[in-house]
Amino acid sequence: MSQYDYKPEYQRNLPHIQPPGAMLFVTFRLAGSIPVEVLRQLKADAAAREKQILQIEDPEEQAAQLYRERKRQFGRWDDVLDSGVYGPDWLRRPEIAAIVAEAMHHRDGKVYDLDSFCIMPTHGHTIFTPLVKDDGSYHALQTIMHSLKLRTALQSNPLLGREGPFWQHESYDHVVRDQRELERIRWYLLNNPVKAGLVETWEAWPWTYWKAHHASPKL
Repeated sequence: MSQYDYKPEYQRNLPHIQPPGAMLFVTFRLAGSIPVEVLRQLKADAAAREKQILQIEDPEEQAAQLYRERKRQFGRWDDVLDSGVYGPDWLRRPEIAAIVAEAMHHRDGKVYDLDSFCIMPTHGHTIFTPLVKDDGSYHALQTIMHSLKLRTALQSNPLLGREGPFWQHESYDHVVRDQRELERIRWYLLNNPVKAGLVETWEAWPWTYWKAHHASPKL
């Protein structure tokens, strides 16, 4: 089995879960956008907190606490990316952001059903549902992201006059559990540029897309 074949669950530095038919929230970032020492501290804090939570005997309470804690951890991690004080911000350049946006749209209807995306200066967020292949299996998340990152890196590096890693190899992904969570996560994605102080309304950011909004007629 190839590392890019569909797997319902696998582990690298981060856990990755892709239940059949699940909608996924994925965050991908530029290489070097979080320094090793900062990442190490974030991981240490998360591990210490999760160790405490795992001592809770009630399984339902433990699961609820872990869910809340991982939301908090993601928020801290994303705040570092939004700050823009570390590493490259190549996605701030319109011609580079346009490459990523085109790649996101290109895969819609082919390997996933795209709900939305937002391209920030140092990272991107997207929500999509992987589609079923001809053999009945699902397009694998790791294959989708590998293809997207490879294509956009090969196009972006020459424009930047550079070589070497463009994207951080591993992405953060989370299963969207229900409609309520989808609305919460989508609101977060759309408003990320507002939260980061880049624009006053999400519609003003040129690299934000929400299919339902863009498909509706403009009155």
